Amino acid sequence: MSQQRPFTLTVPVGPIDHIHGSVHAPVIVVEYGDFECPNCRQAAPVVNLLLERFAGRASAVFRHFPLEESHPHALLAAQAAECAAAQGKFWEMHDLLFANQSHLKPQNLRSYAERLQLDLIRFDAELGDEIYLQRVRENIADGVRSGVRNTPTFYINGIITDVSFNFHALLDGVQAILDRENN
Repeated sequence: MSQQRPFTLTVPVGPIDHIHGSVHAPVIVVEYGDFECPNCRQAAPVVNLLLERFAGRASAVFRHFPLEESHPHALLAAQAAECAAAQGKFWEMHDLLFANQSHLKPQNLRSYAERLQLDLIRFDAELGDEIYLQRVRENIADGVRSGVRNTPTFYINGIITDVSFNFHALLDGVQAILDRENN
């Protein structure tokens, strides 16, 4: 009887990723998320806790996986996050989008850009012209190849990690890798 192997990340973390922490950290957690997904919103503070608890030893990466059929504003929110990233404020926009998850219409996104003191002319033009739509679609395609089916989906050092029962599995998974590394 063959044993099924866990899904692995098909695209390694690279320079175009949104990474919080060092790319050289011993543990890198990649999240495929959706800004309109309630479970992703619940995961955001856990990721922040992970970064705090394992400072310097773990990093977090966010990749887009908007579930367009069930979350009608998620694709545009992902593009707004990319517009903010182009101006050096991805993580700030990330946090605002999750904090205001029920308000992701275009006028809301613009107000978040204003709050972050982004160049609004540039933001409006890039969002209106869908400059970053291809990047978001590439994240989705990479996620599908890596086995993503829902959000949030997490990978610890490239291996999918089941957090469906609780997010402590994420913290425990990081701790287990660090413990193995120290032995």
